[in-house]
Amino acid sequence: MCIMKRLNKIIKILLPLVLGGAILWWMYRGFDFQRIEHVLWHEMRWSWMLLSLPFGILAQAMRGWRWRQTLEPIGEQPRTSVTMNSIFLSYAASLVVPRIGEFMRCGVLKRWDGISFPKALGTVVTERAVDTLIVMFYSGIILLVEMSAFGSFFHKTGTSIDRILNGFSLTGYLVTAICAVAVLLLLHLLLKKLTFYNKVKTTLSGIWEGVLSLRGIHNLPLYLFFSVGIWASYFLHFYLTFFCFDFTEHLGLGCALVCFVVANFAVIVPTPNGAGPWHFAIKTMLILYGVQDEQALYFVLIVHTVQTFLVVLLGIYAWLALEFTGIIEERDSKVRGYGGTGVRG
Repeated sequence: MCIMKRLNKIIKILLPLVLGGAILWWMYRGFDFQRIEHVLWHEMRWSWMLLSLPFGILAQAMRGWRWRQTLEPIGEQPRTSVTMNSIFLSYAASLVVPRIGEFMRCGVLKRWDGISFPKALGTVVTERAVDTLIVMFYSGIILLVEMSAFGSFFHKTGTSIDRILNGFSLTGYLVTAICAVAVLLLLHLLLKKLTFYNKVKTTLSGIWEGVLSLRGIHNLPLYLFFSVGIWASYFLHFYLTFFCFDFTEHLGLGCALVCFVVANFAVIVPTPNGAGPWHFAIKTMLILYGVQDEQALYFVLIVHTVQTFLVVLLGIYAWLALEFTGIIEERDSKVRGYGGTGVRG
């Protein structure tokens, strides 16, 4: 039984890495990586990339602020710094094991501020429900608005849906099928997790209390502002990178919005930071809007790599900040202890 559990853990770690790596290998087989160096230093506008990075940080920071709001109605008062650092750390952890960050951030709050793990997990469920509603809402609007753009594109270029589908290779269909199977597998694992928690009454009660915490949020307008601001920041983090390259700067807001929507669904596939499915989805959409295949590969490789590096840096910062906080607290505790001993003596 112990061997099966270990094997299951190994599979959960290796499967996302293998899946993402296989898709990336298929996309970049035969790719001239030496050419990418020239693009990085001579064709790319780094000022726009640097301008996009603060929005990536802001999105995670606002998620931390919003999460603290959700915890307050259930009697939990974590420090803002700890909450934000837990978010930074959770994103970095998910690069190694997809989805593990949701549990890790609850563990961070438990360790550093004594927050109930089940209650914190319940508020995470709440967050995901709210985020899902927001994503579905704006995705529906964007896709409806951009339908006319797709129709105009097909009319001007003489392209038909049949022609696009015929242009897909057998491997392309295979990659799409693998992504779909991976999503179904993820849903199956999530259902198993929920079944496990249903067996634990105390944990289930804490989760339910966290879900109901929305009813007691003190400043609902601020909560809604954070909820919208998170996704607006994510979009700007992505959209501003269009201006880094000559071949994407002219595509416009509509193309960026459609790519953003497609990317949100692509990252459902459990790979580190969406590596593989994200590249495949964005590349496909850019080609649809007239970007050449090689140029689309440059875009997705550079943008995803830089944004992933930012996640790593934020994770390292959060880990150091939490450790430093622990050292300071331990020192202050010792100082107070010595002081108290002196007074009593």
